[in-house]
Amino acid sequence: MKRMRMQGQFIKVSGLLIVGMAVILLLLSGSFQASSLLVVSESILTFNMIFISILIEAIPFVLIGVFIAGIIQIFVTEEHLKKLIPKHKGLAVLTSCLLGALFPACECGIVPIVRRLIGKGVPLFAGVGFLLTGPLINPLVFISTYVAFGEDFKIATLRMGVGLVIAVIIAAIISVLFKNNQLKKSKDMLYVKTERSDQPFGKRLKAMLYHAVDEFFDMGKYLIIGALLAAFVQTYISTKSILGLGDGILLSTFVMMGLAFLLSLCSEADAFIAASFRHLFPDTSLLGFLIYGPMLDLKNTIMLMALFNVRFVFVLMVIITTTVLGTLLVIHPWL
Repeated sequence: MKRMRMQGQFIKVSGLLIVGMAVILLLLSGSFQASSLLVVSESILTFNMIFISILIEAIPFVLIGVFIAGIIQIFVTEEHLKKLIPKHKGLAVLTSCLLGALFPACECGIVPIVRRLIGKGVPLFAGVGFLLTGPLINPLVFISTYVAFGEDFKIATLRMGVGLVIAVIIAAIISVLFKNNQLKKSKDMLYVKTERSDQPFGKRLKAMLYHAVDEFFDMGKYLIIGALLAAFVQTYISTKSILGLGDGILLSTFVMMGLAFLLSLCSEADAFIAASFRHLFPDTSLLGFLIYGPMLDLKNTIMLMALFNVRFVFVLMVIITTTVLGTLLVIHPWL
């Protein structure tokens, strides 16, 4: 039954990809034939280019994420996770945020990992800590930020340090507000039980691959929707008009956070975009862009809403936004 469901998803996704590629090729062919009756505007070509670039950028990390999720599903037991997460809530919050830093994944790739962890019994607040630090606090992000800002240790270090503090605060707030896992009830969550450890390794490895493929198709459709929305925003909403709203430290920081949400850039590359605004905004506003984007953007919001209760996602969005903005305004005098 499960294999048939997976094959059905494969057929659906394959069909969508084939149709999508055919439409793109048709549009591109029209742009290269002046005599063609099909006239393609420059904005549509830009939209196609941005959409494809977002997918190319995100899919490798999503693949890594779903394979890790498959490993967690098959090889990691609830007992393993109980040993990993301390019983003391404060230590559990800190541990989850530090563990997230060990998994260099983008904000999309981390979502299926967190889903599996929570489905296996990891507390919701620990999953949130993992979700926030995975895309932000890792060596790749530090190096890219350091290089983008002209080998400036200050910005790179502040991004890591302040980001960690904010993640701990948010996870602590979630631990107070929510007691259950907030996952949507779905057929997929009926299969969270780990395969028996006495089964042959080959059979367990095969089951892990099935889970990874199933997870990829499940996450893939939401990634495509998010990429479409992000490409639309980047194509048809003027960045200059958004930046023009920023006047004063409060508004400029809020605007840069909003820009990070809408652009939905990968955390390994967003520092180069932030650096291009250095002559327009203070470091506080730039940190808002660099910290908020990996924690919350348009792509991963769509994916989160597909997995978690909508009310929880909205509350989480408000908590992340207010915590990031409030923390940056508090430390602004010392930056």
